[in-house]
Amino acid sequence: MASRLLSTAFVLPPTTLGCQPKSFSCQPAYQFTSNPQPRVLYSSSLSPSSLRASSTKKSVKCQAAGDSSFNSPVYQGVYGPWSVDSSDIREVVLYRSGLVTAAVSFLVASSTAYLPDDYLLSTVIKQHVDLFYALGAGGLGLSLLLIHIYVTEIKRTLQALWALGVVGSIATYICLAQPAGQNLIQYVVENPTAVWFVGPLFAALTGLVFKEGLCYGKLEAGVLTFIIPSVLLGHLTGLMDDGVKSTLLGVWMALFVVFAGRKFTQPIKDDIGDKSVFIFNALPEDGKKALVEKLNQQKYSQDLN
Repeated sequence: MASRLLSTAFVLPPTTLGCQPKSFSCQPAYQFTSNPQPRVLYSSSLSPSSLRASSTKKSVKCQAAGDSSFNSPVYQGVYGPWSVDSSDIREVVLYRSGLVTAAVSFLVASSTAYLPDDYLLSTVIKQHVDLFYALGAGGLGLSLLLIHIYVTEIKRTLQALWALGVVGSIATYICLAQPAGQNLIQYVVENPTAVWFVGPLFAALTGLVFKEGLCYGKLEAGVLTFIIPSVLLGHLTGLMDDGVKSTLLGVWMALFVVFAGRKFTQPIKDDIGDKSVFIFNALPEDGKKALVEKLNQQKYSQDLN
C-alpha cells in the first residue's frame, strides 16, 4: 500500500504517468503553491498509517511496486500529482460497505418501534435486536477505521468515541439489561440515563456525517448532524415526548439509509481526497523539509522563466 501511494505522489515525466513501472527511483518535482498546507480539513476513507518514506537533506527517493496493468487518470494535488490504485478502490468500497451495514442494521433494529407487537417480523427482530445493533456498531467502526481525514487528531477522536460507546454498550447490556431480562435497545428506551453509556458511539456517527456534509454538501448528512444529537438529548433530558422522538427516529433512519446509499454513486476519487497531502504528512520531518525546498526551488525557476 505504501509503495503504491508513494508511486503516485511523486512526478514522473508526463508520458510515464499513465502506467507505473514495478519499481523506480524518483526526485520530487511538484507544482508548488505558496501555501503548501491544505486548507481543507476533511476527506474520507483510506488510512495513511502504513506509509513509509526515506529521505536525505537534498533529495527524496521512492520505490513503487505497482500493478502496471492498472491505469487511472492523474490528478494534481497540493503536493503533486496522484492517481487511484486498486488498494484505494478496495478501501473506499469497504468504507462505504461499513456505512451501508450500519444504516441497514440500525434501521432493522429501530423498526420494532413501528411494527405491531403481535407481528411475526417484529417478534423475530426483537429476539435478535442486539445482534443487529452489534452489526451496526461494527459497520460504523469499519468506516471510522478507513475514514480519510487530513487532521489525524480529529480521526482519532471519532475512533475513541466509537470505542467508548462500544464499551459502554457492552457494559450496559451485561450489567443492566440482561439482569432485567431486556435487550439493550429496550433498556435504553426505558432508562434514558443509559444514553450516557451508548451515546459516544452515536457521537462518532454524528462526526462522520458532519464531515461528509461539510466535504460534499450532502443535505441528508447535514440534517443528520442535527437530528442524531437532538433525539439522544431529547430522550436523555425527557424534554421530548414519545411522538416527537418516534418521528425524528424514523427520519433519522430514512436519511441514514439514503446517505449510505448515495455514497456508492460518488466518484472513488472524491472519497480519497487529495492523496498527496497524506503522503506528505507521512514523510519524516527531514523528508518534508527536503520536499518543500524542492518545491520552492521549482517555483523560483518557474518565476524566472
